Amino acid sequence: MVTPWKQQLRYYADYPDHVKVQLPALSPTMETGTIVSWHKKEGDKLNEGDLLAEIETDKATMGFETPEEGYLAKIIVPAGTKNVAIGKLVCIIVSDEASVTVFKDFKDDAPASPAPSAPTPATPPPSPVTPPAPAAPTAPSAPKPLPTTPGERIYASPLAKRLAAEKGLSLQGLIGSGLYGAITSKDLAGASVAVSQPAITATGVPGVDVPVSNIRAVIAKRLLESKQTIPHYYLSIDVKMDAALEMREQFNKMLEKDKIKLSVNDIIIKGMAMACKKVPEGNSAWLGEIIRQYNNVDVSVAVSTESGLITPIVFSADTKGIVQISKDIKALATKAREGKLQPQEFQGGTITLSNLGMFGIKNFSAIINPPQSIILAVGTTETRLIPAKNEKGFTISQFMSVTASCDHRTVDGAVGAQWLSAFKNFIENPTTMLL
Repeated sequence: MVTPWKQQLRYYADYPDHVKVQLPALSPTMETGTIVSWHKKEGDKLNEGDLLAEIETDKATMGFETPEEGYLAKIIVPAGTKNVAIGKLVCIIVSDEASVTVFKDFKDDAPASPAPSAPTPATPPPSPVTPPAPAAPTAPSAPKPLPTTPGERIYASPLAKRLAAEKGLSLQGLIGSGLYGAITSKDLAGASVAVSQPAITATGVPGVDVPVSNIRAVIAKRLLESKQTIPHYYLSIDVKMDAALEMREQFNKMLEKDKIKLSVNDIIIKGMAMACKKVPEGNSAWLGEIIRQYNNVDVSVAVSTESGLITPIVFSADTKGIVQISKDIKALATKAREGKLQPQEFQGGTITLSNLGMFGIKNFSAIINPPQSIILAVGTTETRLIPAKNEKGFTISQFMSVTASCDHRTVDGAVGAQWLSAFKNFIENPTTMLL
C-alpha cells in the first residue's frame, strides 16, 4: 500500500527525485498551523522518526517527525510563520546528499493542496464542514535573529519554556540559537530572572493586545458553538466522601512501596465510567440524525496548559482499575503540559470531567464538550457538621459538590438525575466499583 508521503514523490526535468513535505492536518478541526521551530537545518541527514519541526495546531504544540529518510534539502516555510495553510509545502527532502545544493534557490509558488488528514480517533466527534483555508503567501527567507521586544511573540522550544517557568527566568530579549532564532534550552544561560514590568501601551489604549493563538481561537469557537447550539441544563448534588477518602488512604498505604499515589480525581473518573455503564444515555452523543450510545467509556479530563485548555482521554475507563487510571492520567497530564500529546490522545472522548476543587472552588457549571452529552464539574471537598443524636449532637463528614451539565437533546432531566444519582452512589460506596 502506498503511503501519503510516498505519493508526494515528484519527478522534474530540472530537479532530481525529491519528496515535497506538506503541512498535514494534525487534528480534525485544524485549518492552519504555526511553524514554531525547525529541529533540523538544510543539509542535515534525516532518519525516519527524527523530530523535524514543532508545529502549533488548534489543539497543542506538537512535534512533527521526519516522514522520509534522506537529507533536508530546503526549508520553504521558516520558523515563526503563522497561519500556514493545510497542504502548504513546508520543506523538501532528497535521498542523495549531493542533490541538496540543487534546491538552494528553489521557490514554491503553488497554492496549498490537500494534505494527509489526521488519524481518526476511536470515538470521533463529527467535524463541521469548513471552507478550505486560503493559501499562505510564500515565506521570505529567514532574517537574522533579533532580540525579542515586549509585546512580540517569543518562539521557543517546549523544553525551554518549561525550564524557564521552573527557574523563574524571562525569555524576553534573548537571541535564540535555534533555527530562525527559536530559543532553545541552552540559550537560558543568559536569561534574567523574570520581574514584573509595566505594560507598554499605545497612547489612549488601556491595556495590551494579546495575539490569539490557534488553540485559543478554536477553544473560543467550540465553546461558543456549544452554548449557542446545545440546550444545556444543570443538576447539582452533594456527595459524601468519607468512604472514598478512607479507601484512597488504605490503597495509598498499600501502594507506597510502588511509589503510586492515588488522587480523588482517579476515583471520580472511575465513578463516572461506572455511572455511564449503569445509565448508558449519559455516555452518548448527538450526531444529528442519530444518537450514538458508546460501548466504551472514554473519559476526557480537562487539563489547563500555558497554551490553553486541552482534554486528554482515559480510554475504556470502565474496564480499568483505579491504579491504571491514575497512571494514565498522570502520564497524559505531563505530556499535555509539555505539549507532547499525540492527536489520538485528546481527540474523541465520550464524557468529560472538569475539576477545579484544587483551587478551593465549591461549585461551578461547565460548558459541554460537543458532541458529548455530559460534562461533570467538580468542586472542593469540605468538612461539614451533621446534626446527630449523640453526646456531641453532631457528626463530622467530608462532602464534595458536583454539577452535571447535560444536553437535553440526548439526556432528559429524569435520566440526567439517574446518572448523577448513580455517580453519587458509586463514590459514597466505592467498593461497589470493584465488583
